[in-house]
Amino acid sequence: MPNCMFVALQDGDQILVLDMDAETGKLTPKSEIPIVGGPSALAISPDKTVLYVGHRSSQEISSHRIDQATGGLTQIGKVSVDAAPTYLATDRRGRFLLSAHYQGAHIAVHSIVAGGAIVGPPIEWLETDVGAHAIQTDPSNRFAFVPHIARQSDNVMQPPGDALGPNVIYQFKFDEDTGHLTPNSPLKVEQGEFLGPRHFCFHPTLDILYFSNEQGCSVSAYSLDTTAGTLSAIQTISTLPAGHTGRNTCSQIQISPSGKFLYVPNRGHNSVAGFSVDATTGRLTGIGQVSTEVVPSAFSLDPASKFVFAAGSESGRLASYRVDADTGELSPLETVPVGQRPMGVLITGLNGL
Repeated sequence: MPNCMFVALQDGDQILVLDMDAETGKLTPKSEIPIVGGPSALAISPDKTVLYVGHRSSQEISSHRIDQATGGLTQIGKVSVDAAPTYLATDRRGRFLLSAHYQGAHIAVHSIVAGGAIVGPPIEWLETDVGAHAIQTDPSNRFAFVPHIARQSDNVMQPPGDALGPNVIYQFKFDEDTGHLTPNSPLKVEQGEFLGPRHFCFHPTLDILYFSNEQGCSVSAYSLDTTAGTLSAIQTISTLPAGHTGRNTCSQIQISPSGKFLYVPNRGHNSVAGFSVDATTGRLTGIGQVSTEVVPSAFSLDPASKFVFAAGSESGRLASYRVDADTGELSPLETVPVGQRPMGVLITGLNGL
């Protein structure tokens, strides 16, 4: 049974649709769908029937019905926003779409109507700070977190700039009935080091979050107080091999559904770092790095966590790896061309699988 992969090509103004064989990881191109306005961030509805696309250059968010037979997309809605969206996620019930706006220093919440389309105006358009890079609700759907990086316009292909970011995680309470966000107490989780929290994921069974640190080239684990909705740092571990001093920043982060392994791409070192996860404490132990495409800004595990796919935003190619089920180590499979500046990779089953 194949899975469906969507690759957002920001500079190609299209989304590439591919079949992914669930047993071998083999990719087969299916279609190229024009999506104007710089498609980048991707999110999917909880029932896997609607794809949401953030348009970086046109400052829009569009909704697309997924054909459950082919993976084809049909646009069912589009809204304009006041700044370029850099991250999208639905709440846990699929009633609202949350978005983070890096350059715009804001976060937003839009309603999702029957049929899956988001509609405007936004329920929330809240100012946080420049460098807002992600937003998600927790498993209880009562809290939301927004990491902000530590340096602005940190293009790893260039020397570090002087414009610093807030280097902080914002904490909010989320009303799953109305979509409203209210500041939690404290509002900010200050960083003791120059880390630059960027993206994050939740452990599937433990009350722990993991943040990829863009500037710190590391992963930080936080304990979640499920009553208060607040975070407490418990570990920070490097994504780089010992002794590496070259220019590097981290991008996205994912944990396997089993909770056994976690992965973070390195941009500059151009690798995917892997970690094993302690089943009791949630603490991480490094399992090494595997070389990948140049500037891997987007990547994804498949739904069964048998494979990892990493896209090089500078190379325009997608590299695939098999995951060792016992150790989490990655073995290279193939590299395929996908197009200009792949900035979003999302894999889903079809027909509810």
